[in-house]
Amino acid sequence: MGVTGPRIRVVIADDEPLIRAGIRMILTSDAAIDVVAEATNGREAVELARSHAVDVVLLDIQMPEMDGLSALAELRRTVPAARVIILTTFGERENVLRALEHGGAGFLLKDTAPAELIRAVRAAAAGDAYLSPAATRHVVDQLATGRAAARADEARRRVGVLSERERNVLALLGEGLSNADAGKRLHMSEATVKTYVSRILAKLDCENRVQAALLARDAGL
Repeated sequence: MGVTGPRIRVVIADDEPLIRAGIRMILTSDAAIDVVAEATNGREAVELARSHAVDVVLLDIQMPEMDGLSALAELRRTVPAARVIILTTFGERENVLRALEHGGAGFLLKDTAPAELIRAVRAAAAGDAYLSPAATRHVVDQLATGRAAARADEARRRVGVLSERERNVLALLGEGLSNADAGKRLHMSEATVKTYVSRILAKLDCENRVQAALLARDAGL
């Protein structure tokens, strides 16, 4: 692969020599990439990035003295021009999101194919973010989980205005019971249940019992 512009200056940070050697071998197979230094911990990575004016830093998450995520935060503060890619054997979703929240330019698992590693470094150097397909799935799953959690929190807050009896009626709406069936379950007349339902809809600002039933589900009733 020919060089069409300035070489991409890279620091590799990993406490395992064999991992660093493998990454170096992969990256230096691309004529556009120059591995200028290697670090054995996050603190060294920050110091080397400062002194070598690097374009991209590859950071392992699990390192002594200063882990990858802490080093990422320090790099964003002190060497903002350096683009940081988190490289790890761990696929936990929270690490992906934390890396992105701290300004990471990418997240790759260590079993990433060599060609993908090179693409990620090139993309980061060009100012783009790069997530491996596996990391992207983690992010999507986590965001979906986060939205569900946010809905549950909001539903529980809204349901908190109800009395215990009203919550019991709402729970049965969530199960899809009619007023008559709910009355039998709660030993109440159908008319009484209907009154409770009207009161619940007003308190929860729901237009109909379907909305109330969904709210009951989100609240975990």
